[in-house]
Amino acid sequence: MIRAATSDDTDAIRALWNLAIRETLITFNSVEKTASEVAKAVTAYDAFFVAEVAGQVVGFAGYGDFRAGIGYAHTKEHTIMLAPEARGKGLGRKLMQAVEDHARAQLVHSMIAGVSASNPMGVPFHAAMGYVNVGVVPQAGRKFDQWHDLVLMQKLL
Repeated sequence: MIRAATSDDTDAIRALWNLAIRETLITFNSVEKTASEVAKAVTAYDAFFVAEVAGQVVGFAGYGDFRAGIGYAHTKEHTIMLAPEARGKGLGRKLMQAVEDHARAQLVHSMIAGVSASNPMGVPFHAAMGYVNVGVVPQAGRKFDQWHDLVLMQKLL
């Protein structure tokens, strides 16, 4: 089930986010998130959704400002993460659909994905969702003692 996140989801979201921070190149962040940082993120995003299976949160997605300034008001950037055991089951697609549907209803014109080039599933997933590669920022992030490129992808909603 896909539903709006609530404050009761903070611990589960934090566990998923911190797993990705510790063990993957999905994010270049190497500092784990605190409960208060996750709670703030859930409320700061324009919308934040969770995927729930058998009462357990196994993924999340949200979107918010791409850049500051009124000229960027109709362009947003999203975040999406799934637990390893939840991947390949269509939940990522359902989370993205919830994000995009909400964004369209808010008259968002463009959604941006900043995808680690070192995340082997990230670019193909976004391409399958209709995102196109609009650029690469070489060596934009550093994690695990290596430089990693950032692939910028965009979907016009």
